[in-house]
Amino acid sequence: QARKKWAELPEEIEARLLHKKIKGKECFILTSMLDTQRYVGDEIVDLYSQRWEIELGYREMKQQLLQNEFTLRSKKPELIRQELWGMLLCYNLIRYQMVRMSKVLPGIYPNELSFTLCAHAIINMFTFGFTLSHAHHIPKELSNLTEQAEFYVLPFRREERSYPRQIKRKSSKYAYKK
Repeated sequence: QARKKWAELPEEIEARLLHKKIKGKECFILTSMLDTQRYVGDEIVDLYSQRWEIELGYREMKQQLLQNEFTLRSKKPELIRQELWGMLLCYNLIRYQMVRMSKVLPGIYPNELSFTLCAHAIINMFTFGFTLSHAHHIPKELSNLTEQAEFYVLPFRREERSYPRQIKRKSSKYAYKK
């Protein structure tokens, strides 16, 4: 199927199989990063376990910044790209502020702060707090937000959460017997 779509694919692909035991369960990861000196196996496995945080980042962008809307407003490809770049810029600016906020809280990492609360605070600050003539107040307001960082900390989360990718079972089109 892939060969039909991309005829230029090579006949063979060299890969490396990594494995690690997590809570007594054997986990395997197949990667094309073959250089064992440059790409240490344990580091790749640890990064893979952080994949869930990346998935949460995508969800944050879709739910908080795009407000669960499935379409972009622009019609032209270059404007759609501009809209997507704007969303990514907004997401990264919010995350940057969260990094600054986490630095004033010992032992707290940026992903332990609520993205939703931080995003609302920052967006509201820019939406309702300023006019162009008062833009010089932005650094002071961001500093005030940093000082209030403790109010944005999420409740403690279980360690080593891991959600393997799964295919969701398709529900039957026929009614169930009761």
